[in-house]
Amino acid sequence: MMNESPARVASPCTNVCRMHEASGFCEGCARTIAEIAAWSRADDAARLAILAELPPRRALLVEQGIYSAAEPNV
Repeated sequence: MMNESPARVASPCTNVCRMHEASGFCEGCARTIAEIAAWSRADDAARLAILAELPPRRALLVEQGIYSAAEPNV
Protein backbone atom coordinates (compact mmCIF):
# COMPACT_ATOMS: atom_id res chain seq x y z
CA MET A 1 0.00 0.00 0.00
CA MET A 2 1.37 3.39 -0.97
CA ASN A 3 1.66 6.04 1.70
CA GLU A 4 0.05 9.03 -0.03
CA SER A 5 0.34 12.48 1.47
CA PRO A 6 -2.92 14.41 1.82
CA ALA A 7 -3.70 17.14 -0.68
CA ARG A 8 -2.52 20.58 0.39
CA VAL A 9 -4.48 23.80 0.09
CA ALA A 10 -3.51 25.21 -3.31
CA SER A 11 -1.81 28.54 -3.72
CA PRO A 12 -3.93 31.45 -4.99
CA CYS A 13 -1.00 32.62 -7.13
CA THR A 14 -2.07 33.76 -10.61
CA ASN A 15 1.49 34.37 -11.88
CA VAL A 16 0.87 38.11 -11.88
CA CYS A 17 3.51 38.98 -9.33
CA ARG A 18 3.42 42.74 -8.85
CA MET A 19 3.02 44.42 -5.50
CA HIS A 20 0.63 47.34 -5.29
CA GLU A 21 2.69 49.83 -3.32
CA ALA A 22 -0.17 51.70 -1.65
CA SER A 23 -2.02 48.62 -0.36
CA GLY A 24 0.89 46.21 0.04
CA PHE A 25 -1.09 43.49 -1.76
CA CYS A 26 -0.02 41.49 -4.78
CA GLU A 27 -1.98 42.63 -7.83
CA GLY A 28 -2.37 39.00 -8.89
CA CYS A 29 -3.36 37.12 -5.74
CA ALA A 30 -3.99 39.88 -3.15
CA ARG A 31 -1.56 38.39 -0.60
CA THR A 32 1.09 40.37 1.25
CA ILE A 33 4.79 39.69 0.78
CA ALA A 34 4.87 38.05 4.22
CA GLU A 35 1.98 35.74 3.30
CA ILE A 36 3.59 34.82 -0.02
CA ALA A 37 6.91 34.09 1.70
CA ALA A 38 5.27 31.98 4.43
CA TRP A 39 3.00 29.99 2.10
CA SER A 40 5.36 27.09 1.40
CA ARG A 41 5.92 26.51 5.14
CA ALA A 42 2.31 27.11 6.21
CA ASP A 43 0.06 24.26 7.26
CA ASP A 44 -3.40 23.95 5.74
CA ALA A 45 -5.07 25.84 8.61
CA ALA A 46 -2.76 28.81 8.08
CA ARG A 47 -3.30 28.65 4.32
CA LEU A 48 -7.06 28.64 4.77
CA ALA A 49 -6.79 31.65 7.10
CA ILE A 50 -4.84 33.54 4.42
CA LEU A 51 -7.36 32.57 1.75
CA ALA A 52 -10.19 33.87 3.94
CA GLU A 53 -8.56 37.32 3.92
CA LEU A 54 -8.38 37.58 0.13
CA PRO A 55 -11.98 38.35 -1.01
CA PRO A 56 -12.21 41.79 0.65
CA ARG A 57 -8.71 42.64 -0.55
CA ARG A 58 -9.64 41.65 -4.10
CA ALA A 59 -12.77 43.79 -3.86
CA LEU A 60 -10.66 46.75 -2.73
CA LEU A 61 -8.18 46.28 -5.57
CA VAL A 62 -10.97 45.86 -8.13
CA GLU A 63 -12.67 49.00 -6.80
CA GLN A 64 -9.41 50.90 -7.29
CA GLY A 65 -9.10 49.53 -10.83
CA ILE A 66 -5.75 47.87 -10.25
CA TYR A 67 -6.53 44.24 -9.54
CA SER A 68 -5.21 42.16 -12.42
CA ALA A 69 -7.15 38.95 -11.82
CA ALA A 70 -10.58 39.75 -10.44
CA GLU A 71 -11.80 36.19 -10.89
CA PRO A 72 -8.86 33.87 -10.10
CA ASN A 73 -9.12 30.25 -11.20
CA VAL A 74 -8.45 28.87 -7.73
